[in-house]
Amino acid sequence: MTAKPSQRPNSPSPRLRESRLSTLHLAPESLGFALDCAAQAIGAVRLGSALPAALQSVFVSAPEGAAAASRGATQDIAYRTMRRLGTADWLIARQVRKAPPPHVANVLACALALLLDEAQNAAYAPFTVVDQAVNAISARREFAFAKGLVNAVLRHFLRERTTLTEAAQADLVACWNYPVWWIKALQQAWPANWQNLLTAGNQQGPLTLRVNPRHATVEAYLLRLQETQIGATRAGEYAVRLDTPMPVERIPGFNQGVVSVQDAGAQLAAQWLKVQDGMRVLDACAAPGGKTGHLLELADINLIALESDASRARRINENLQRLGLSAEIRIGDAGAPSQWRNADEPLFDRILADVPCSASGIVRRHPDIRWLRRMSDIPALVAEQRRILGALWPLVKPGGELLYVTCSVFPEEGEQQAQWFEGTWKDAVRLDAPGQLLPATAGTPGTLAQAAAFDTRQGSSPLPDHDGFFYARFQKR
Repeated sequence: MTAKPSQRPNSPSPRLRESRLSTLHLAPESLGFALDCAAQAIGAVRLGSALPAALQSVFVSAPEGAAAASRGATQDIAYRTMRRLGTADWLIARQVRKAPPPHVANVLACALALLLDEAQNAAYAPFTVVDQAVNAISARREFAFAKGLVNAVLRHFLRERTTLTEAAQADLVACWNYPVWWIKALQQAWPANWQNLLTAGNQQGPLTLRVNPRHATVEAYLLRLQETQIGATRAGEYAVRLDTPMPVERIPGFNQGVVSVQDAGAQLAAQWLKVQDGMRVLDACAAPGGKTGHLLELADINLIALESDASRARRINENLQRLGLSAEIRIGDAGAPSQWRNADEPLFDRILADVPCSASGIVRRHPDIRWLRRMSDIPALVAEQRRILGALWPLVKPGGELLYVTCSVFPEEGEQQAQWFEGTWKDAVRLDAPGQLLPATAGTPGTLAQAAAFDTRQGSSPLPDHDGFFYARFQKR
């Protein structure tokens, strides 16, 4: 179970709710309304909430019908702001002597993110962004006093854009839009690639589909997309990348289980576990069930999907129902087998250990992660990973295999863990696997450490566009 935003606090702090002191008199379809909603979500992230949970709370509290009208624009602005937060905060601090109230600062950050992304955001002219940001502040009684400040800051930025953006390049956080500790960690771990990694994380991830081989081949599905005038390319053995993202309900065959949404790098997990008909398999930390579904698509296996969170476990069942597949879903801690397994049960032929991690490899899809993580989280996650691996390894039958997976680019959660495991468990034989798969965007191949060679030599990634993952595979003697 890689660390996903839904595992983070799923309700905003009371301080976020306290910021909603007055009724917002703005048309729900207006940019001003979306800026205000996005600013509320940004405020919740600053207080420790994951962005998806923060957005959901904002939508739930919006007036009836307003959430539907503003959802798309609000989400777009919030995600853009997360990717530009370092630059936006630097610009605000550079232009304002005294820090404005948090909500005012967050509206400013959202507006600045749109202005910084002007080339990719032709829907909003600069003067419209300024006007609507002022409207958003004016519409709240407790912040109306700051409308002049908002107007002045944004207009000054537009006048001095070149000077200010060039000056921001000298500041590490403003330049790269990551915390200093994160940047330095990548510089140390990947001295030849750290800039590419940061740049990739600041781009929006593509919509990649996994074709269900029980229903279609990749070639047949690409032809189906072509017939419906949807542009797409092959991105892996079962992967198809859409040229333009779209809602899942518009994707041909999605509701019928022909395809699922899954990053090309994540699809390697089921492929490398090499399951065969009749095997007994454990998908540890399984929610939301993407890899569970893929395993069941590839072979007729006896699969147990384990998840510690009951609410997240329900998502596994929902995904499997759409695919027309089934597994035994259990609730329990992967690091404490006595919670969910009888001592006399058979051992497993295969175990997929997709463990909690920093999620540093999927930051392009979840840009809030960079601002939520702390440097102290890494050693705590390393200890948790080792606890889970130590509990799962005895459940592998002799000759069976365990695949260790994280969606991280930090070596502490990758190659260093694999070496620790191999040195700790004398009956563990390391087999070939992708090793460290660094994020790559279309046209810019990533690099991977060749785990089969047991060193850090780097080669070209076989995938054209993927998130960051680490894979290590072990067989029990």
